[in-house]
Amino acid sequence: MRQVTGSRVTGSKMCPESEKITGLIAATFTPLTSDGELNLEVIGQYVDFLLEKQSVRSVFVNGTTGEGCSLTLQERKQLAEWWCRQAKGKLDKVIVHVGCLSVKDSQELARHAASVGADAIAVISPSFFKPRNAEALQMFLKDVGAAAPQLPLYYYHLPSMTGLNLNVREVLEGIEKKVPSFRGLKFSGVDLRDLSQCVSYCRPRGWSVLYGVDEQLLGALPLGVNGAVGSTYNYAGFFMNQMLSAFEKGDLNLAQSLQFKLQDVLTFANSLGFDLAMNKQVMSLCSGLPMGPPRLPLLPWPSDSVQDVVKKLQQDLGACPK
Repeated sequence: MRQVTGSRVTGSKMCPESEKITGLIAATFTPLTSDGELNLEVIGQYVDFLLEKQSVRSVFVNGTTGEGCSLTLQERKQLAEWWCRQAKGKLDKVIVHVGCLSVKDSQELARHAASVGADAIAVISPSFFKPRNAEALQMFLKDVGAAAPQLPLYYYHLPSMTGLNLNVREVLEGIEKKVPSFRGLKFSGVDLRDLSQCVSYCRPRGWSVLYGVDEQLLGALPLGVNGAVGSTYNYAGFFMNQMLSAFEKGDLNLAQSLQFKLQDVLTFANSLGFDLAMNKQVMSLCSGLPMGPPRLPLLPWPSDSVQDVVKKLQQDLGACPK
C-alpha cells in the first residue's frame, strides 16, 4: 500500500496521476461478533490470509460484500481506518467505498478516507432517489469528489442493486472536466457492449476499468479491463489468479476451463439460494476467520447448505482446504 505522504493529509487540492489498478481485488466482508458488533481485531489476520493464501494484494472495503449500506457512518469509518492501518506496508491498494443515499454522508466518508490514508474512493449511485440522467449522476460524483480531491475516485456501477440502468459510457462523457480526480470505474453489470465502450473511453486517459462479475471475468478480459473486484476472490483468489495467468500467457483453453469451473460452483451455490449471507458463511469456513453473522435484514443459512458449497469449492477449485 502506498505510504501516506504529506500532500495526502495537508489539504492538497490536486489528485496526482495514479498508476492503473490491476489484478484481483477482494471485495471484503465485514467481520461481526455474534451479537452483531464490528469485530475489528480480525482484520489483521484477514490481510495476512489474502496475501499468504490467495495472493490477492488489494481490497475494496465497505462495498456490497461488506454490507456497507447496512452499517452506520461511524462503523464504516472504523472499518476504513482499520483496513488502512493493517494494510500499510502489506497490501498494494485499499479502495474505500463511500457511496450513500445522502451526498453529505458520502462527502463525510470521502474526507475520512483521505484522512486515514486510503488509496482511492469508490462511489455507487444513490438508489432510493435515483439520478434521472447521466448529468445528475455526474453532479453527485462531483460533489463527493470535491470533498477529497486528493484521492482518485472510481464510479461503482451495480445496476442489479441500484436499479439504475444508465449507460455508463454516457456517465463518463466529459466527466474529467467535472471531477478532476476521476480515475475509472468498477463495472458490475453484464452489458459487455457498454463495458467495452467504457474501456474505449478510459484507455487513452489512463484510467482503470475494474470488472465486478466474478463468473464472467474471462469474457471481460479481451475487452481490455485492467482488473477485477469480487467477493469470491476472498477465498478463490489463488484459483482465479491461475486463470488470469493462463489468459495472459495466451492459453485460452486453460483459462476457459478454469472460468467454467468457477461458473459451475456458483451455479450450484445459486441453486441453494446463494446470497451475501451464505457467501459470508462460506468465507468463515474457507478462511477459518470468524466473519460472524450478516446484519439484518439478511439472515444466516443452515450450516448444511453452506457446507455443501464449501465441498463444491474444495472438489472443483481446490479452494477452502480441508
